[in-house]
Amino acid sequence: MTATNNPSAPQAGGRLSFFERYLTVWVFLCIIAGVILGRTFPGIAVALDAMSIYQVSIPIAICLFFMMYPIMVKIDFSQAKQAARTPKPVLLTLVVNWLIKPFTMVVFAQFFLGWLFRPLLASTEIIRGVEVSLADSYIAGTILLGIAPCTAMVLMWGYLSYSNQGHTLVMVAVNSLAMLFLYAPLGRWLLAANNLTVPWQTIVLSVLIYVGLPLLAGIYSRYWILKHKGREWFEQKFLQYLTPVAITAMLITLVLLFAFKGELIVKNPLHILLIAIPLFIQTNFIFLIGYVAALKMKLTYEDAAPAALIGASNHFEVAIATAITLFGLNSGAALATVVGVLIEVPVMLMLVEICKRTAPWFPREPEKATLPDPRCVPSSWQQ
Repeated sequence: MTATNNPSAPQAGGRLSFFERYLTVWVFLCIIAGVILGRTFPGIAVALDAMSIYQVSIPIAICLFFMMYPIMVKIDFSQAKQAARTPKPVLLTLVVNWLIKPFTMVVFAQFFLGWLFRPLLASTEIIRGVEVSLADSYIAGTILLGIAPCTAMVLMWGYLSYSNQGHTLVMVAVNSLAMLFLYAPLGRWLLAANNLTVPWQTIVLSVLIYVGLPLLAGIYSRYWILKHKGREWFEQKFLQYLTPVAITAMLITLVLLFAFKGELIVKNPLHILLIAIPLFIQTNFIFLIGYVAALKMKLTYEDAAPAALIGASNHFEVAIATAITLFGLNSGAALATVVGVLIEVPVMLMLVEICKRTAPWFPREPEKATLPDPRCVPSSWQQ
């Protein structure tokens, strides 16, 4: 392990693939394509929204399943033993995600959307037959984002920052299980505290469908494949074919989401900016808390980076799905969660770059980093 003040400490990061290097570009292209699609064919959102069961959108559910499943199937729950031996990163992410982040999100949302920007958000909307202030609807969307720690894209952020992917998977597993038990009661409590009472059963149904189903499918199929095909086939064949599925599902999901909101986004560009401000501040603030705490706890860079990144990023898939389920496809709450997608990828890529540049501040265990491609190993790691 290399000391933090050693100038020869290995640098994090290396060459990225063409897709990774221009990830922000692909996201913005999907956003533009979705907005154009939504404006050109405005009836598409209505038609797709009608394809639902108990207010759960079937098209979105299918896309999110194929986006989440490839992530969930990679989770090795047997690594919980390893996490028990080095519990600090997991404890840090649990404290940040469930004891700090939800409440700072409420504070930032209430300050900016509920007070500072409220004169600019004076209109109301009808949600399930009830008239609600647009500002309160936006606050509800930000709350749903704030209580949904990332359990999917954080694997991409860990991949890009050359973190300890083994420990990252443990954090993902722990947070996925925590979401099943904490998301519904915490969401209902915080939304009720902000004058937006929602059915308990609806939140539970949303979490079970969008987290529980792909998680259970991932656990079972991983067990079956390892038993009948072996680990080598699973890692070298199955995951290779599965990775493009996850990427494709993510991009299609973005196109659909912004197709749903195309007209609303074009009509309310100022609202997009106003919602983005507290979300941007929250993301950076939570990252700062997690990263500084990891530094004070003397975590290695390979564990510190994902611990901070998982707190900063949001599980926007579940937040969007829950907002749509609770408040409707064209609600302000749903729009607020979609704005979370709009800013998350570029902001998280910025934070990944900060992690790589500040890696020498931490003790190093580069041998624990899961490198995406041996050709990406920085030359300083090969000495």
